[in-house]
Amino acid sequence: MSEHRRKPPQPQGGGRAANRRAAQQGSGRRAATGRDVPTGSPSGPYGQQSYGQDPYGRPPHGQEPAYGGRAEARRAAQRGSGSRRRAPEQGAGRGRTPDKRFINYPRSDKDGWKRFVPSWKLVGGTALGFFAAMTAATGIALAMVGTPNANDMAIAENNVYYWADGTQMAAVGGERNRQILPYEKIPKEMRDAVIAAENESFDTDHGVDPMGIARAVWNMAKGGSTQGGSTITQQYVKNTFLDADQTLTRKAHELLISVKLGYTGDKNDVMAGYLNTAYFGRGAYGLQAAAQAYFKKNAEQLDPSECAFLAQMLKGPNLYNPDGGIGAAATPKANTDRAKRRWAWVLDREVEVGRMTQEERNKYRSFPKIQPPAEALSLRGQTGYLVEIAKQYVLKKSGMTINQLDHGGYQIHTTFDKRKVDALAKAVDQTREEFLDEKERPETDKYVQFGAASVDPKSGAIVAIYGGAGMDKKHFTNNANTSGVPVGSTWKPYVLAAAMEYGTQNTDGEGLSPESKYNGNDLIVIKNRDGDPVMGSNGRPFRQKNESPTRYGMVTLDEAMQKSINTPFVQLGFDVGHSKVREVAESTGILEESMNPNNDASFMLGTSTPSAIRMADSYATFAASGTHHEPYSVTKVETKDGPLEGFEKPAAKRAMDNSVADNITKVLENVVKQGTGTKVKKLGRPAAGKTGTTDKNKSAWFVGYTPQLSTAVTLFRTDPTSEDKELMSMNGTGGVSSIHGGDIPAEIWTTYMKAALKGQPELDFPEAEDIGVEADGDGGPTPSPTPSMTVSESPSPEPSESPSPTATRTRKPKPTCGPRDWNCGEDGGTDSGTTEGNDGGGDGDPSGFPSPTYSKPTSGGRSGGGNSGGLLGGTDN
Repeated sequence: MSEHRRKPPQPQGGGRAANRRAAQQGSGRRAATGRDVPTGSPSGPYGQQSYGQDPYGRPPHGQEPAYGGRAEARRAAQRGSGSRRRAPEQGAGRGRTPDKRFINYPRSDKDGWKRFVPSWKLVGGTALGFFAAMTAATGIALAMVGTPNANDMAIAENNVYYWADGTQMAAVGGERNRQILPYEKIPKEMRDAVIAAENESFDTDHGVDPMGIARAVWNMAKGGSTQGGSTITQQYVKNTFLDADQTLTRKAHELLISVKLGYTGDKNDVMAGYLNTAYFGRGAYGLQAAAQAYFKKNAEQLDPSECAFLAQMLKGPNLYNPDGGIGAAATPKANTDRAKRRWAWVLDREVEVGRMTQEERNKYRSFPKIQPPAEALSLRGQTGYLVEIAKQYVLKKSGMTINQLDHGGYQIHTTFDKRKVDALAKAVDQTREEFLDEKERPETDKYVQFGAASVDPKSGAIVAIYGGAGMDKKHFTNNANTSGVPVGSTWKPYVLAAAMEYGTQNTDGEGLSPESKYNGNDLIVIKNRDGDPVMGSNGRPFRQKNESPTRYGMVTLDEAMQKSINTPFVQLGFDVGHSKVREVAESTGILEESMNPNNDASFMLGTSTPSAIRMADSYATFAASGTHHEPYSVTKVETKDGPLEGFEKPAAKRAMDNSVADNITKVLENVVKQGTGTKVKKLGRPAAGKTGTTDKNKSAWFVGYTPQLSTAVTLFRTDPTSEDKELMSMNGTGGVSSIHGGDIPAEIWTTYMKAALKGQPELDFPEAEDIGVEADGDGGPTPSPTPSMTVSESPSPEPSESPSPTATRTRKPKPTCGPRDWNCGEDGGTDSGTTEGNDGGGDGDPSGFPSPTYSKPTSGGRSGGGNSGGLLGGTDN
């Protein structure tokens, strides 16, 4: 046998079997003792192990002598195994006795993942301990927290508003009839209404009502009306926290106080405290102040219907006060509708919960009559509107709620220039006196409304507004920040700017020159970008109507703007695309929600309804060579703890290329020099602007600017006290057959701007560079109109292909102009801002184009600030 296959010699002591037995023996001893035991020396005789010995020849303490043979080794191994079962080592597996730890976790008597499953004793003990700790902590917390005091809430501080020069403009708020009513003087009808509406279980709950919260969540999920999830006690506690902090610490604090009041407080005191501190709108904290604010009577004199009205106000004055509130959804009309529904629900709810009989309920079917707000009546002239705009801006920027702001203590510094505000009011009042005579012409001169706003192009600061006759004269709608009044042809610059910026399908992506020519004739067929006719609502090709049948032929866009001809801009708008026009308008500050949402022809002619503030700010973008600033009205808000953050001047943004803006200015300068706005030449300095008039003469605008100031003036008719505030025609107003933007609005604009710019240097606009390519629209008759052409009162049903030789007139000599002869003076043409159209020969839709989902806002929709056409969506003023 070869050497490498030879079996290796076995070590002394028995070979492999002996080694295994020795290993078993060692394992047994380790299991028994928990310590390693030295194995026998491989060089020693079988069965012998080497140990150190003490002086008497015995092995050291804890060691055992070597075993004498195999049988002895097996017995030792068996003893070791049995010992392991009887005395498990620390952390051993199943079947072992738990160790002596106070908390046996991880569990020593389990193996694997089961070691981490807590025992029921551990779970129960932990829960019991946690409950005991929480009970102790809650007890300590309840003992430490205080309870609210209605008297501490009774005194509100003034909010002081300042002019731009730092002088005081107005002080509002403060202590106004804030009498604390004892429980006995609170009408039972009021208590019943509040309990029915807010907290049915008030008499029996302990400050919180988990079931009420669950019901509120469930009913909200179903979309139904509901009680609030908070109890009256919780709401009373919330009234003591006038900061905007929404942390868990504050919520826990409120809950603790509510529980304490629920167990230790008197229900009558809680009810009285709640109704003495609740905010009811109109700056009224507490029931007595609310009764005076809305009904001009003491709380004890309120009837069940009036109590139900005040109870529904607790749902949230911003959305339920018929005066209107902050935000696009808080218009006076929308709020009134909500208030009426909620008022009726409160009365029905009282019957449902047994706090009123059906017979008593049947007595109250008419909504209670609300008195004008006293605070507004105390703010004379334009001050009430100025305070309203500044207040809305502060709420938007600070994140405060209305009741927090109304509690007072704020010094609010505004951008309003007192001298300019007075000048604007004087210009309007002077024109109103000369132009209107309600006694002589009540059918035409009554309800004529004026609105105006003036903005600094370099910053966006609102320096002046005219909101109406004054809140002290019960005109509560702010006409400077209103929505629902179409802007007419003042919209056309956005169409032209979009063509300059983006071009048309004929310019290969380049901008369009204002020297491009378009067909200006009346009743031309409008085509889409593919060259196909746009179809009208009657299925025929749509024809756009001008204000007159004058045959202008092919005219430059510059000339079309001067004479405010409709057809070129409607066709241009379709060539550019509605989305591009919207984009340009929005970049200058026009709010998307104030735009006509439909891609129709009337969109190009001003059926959108921005506010006067927004129009002034938007045109300021042209004055600033394409740089836009968001309009703002507050520069700083201070409290006793220092200034609030968030009132920095809005950053400038590039809205369009400066060459586009400067060319728009050049075109609008021509409107003033030789177009529909020639009355403005009396200003005596460089100015640019655009006139606007809408269908049936329901509104007239002039929006214009100099390098230093941009101002918008609007004129319209509506009854401000009516529910729908429907716009009425101004035909015949002031004894004039038709009012245009170049008449009264331009006259007010010029008078105001003269006073506002007095003492300021006369500045020129930047020189406009040539821009874009000349790309004419579809061809058509090219003869230019002559001065002898007449304007017919009704459009011809079909446009002829050549000028009518009989359509002539002899120019009349100019009469001597009187103070009320508003059509007298320089002949700058008419503002053809009508949006009417003609569908294949018949009268078209009122909007000039089929509009299945949008109606031109000639009724409804018109309301004060806080609406879609408002300053910043009605919230940011």
